[in-house]
Amino acid sequence: MCAMPRRTEAHLAARRRQILDAARTCFLRKGFHATSMQEVIEEAGLSVGAVYRYFRGKDEIIAAIAEDATDRVIGAFARVAADPAPVPLLEAMDRALASAEMETRPGGAFPLAVEVWAGAARDPALHTLMAARYAPMRDSFVTLARRARDRGELRPDADVAAVGAALFALVPGWAVQRLLTGEPERRTVVAGLRALLPPVDQGPGGRVGRRAAPRSP
Repeated sequence: MCAMPRRTEAHLAARRRQILDAARTCFLRKGFHATSMQEVIEEAGLSVGAVYRYFRGKDEIIAAIAEDATDRVIGAFARVAADPAPVPLLEAMDRALASAEMETRPGGAFPLAVEVWAGAARDPALHTLMAARYAPMRDSFVTLARRARDRGELRPDADVAAVGAALFALVPGWAVQRLLTGEPERRTVVAGLRALLPPVDQGPGGRVGRRAAPRSP
């Protein structure tokens, strides 16, 4: 009698992805709460037992989708903050916004973001998960703010935690606007940031320094 082939890690990961992709399709079509597990099972084209082998229920699937989406966003923002050749704050924010813009497209993180946020408001477990995963996203923007302050782009006494929190809040807020209305364009947001931030001079050796504000006559 031939032995049954062992399931490889790649096979298990692919099957799990198959279920999550099916669930995502269903959730985008009907929302979290209007979608039943049976609909997810049918969309995945698997048996009931196969799906429940990976997930005990819909709440676990929702949490897995939220983790997967936030992993991508955390990674994108972390790469901007960890750039070995730091760029001015406006350019870094443009890169962060570009990463968010990619996630507003089909298959990205933000099309289901509103569902996840609404679910987190009602589900304590999902709320805890999302709160924990927002912290590293915000930390990336605090890093950008600290770097900008050290480069002279912000006031020396700038509260980098507060600046980072404000910059982070801007990005998902803009992404949701893009999803719902198709505007404003990224360049419009960057232009707005340019108007809000203190003007800077390019000093000797390419060092950025804050330009002194003109004195009143």
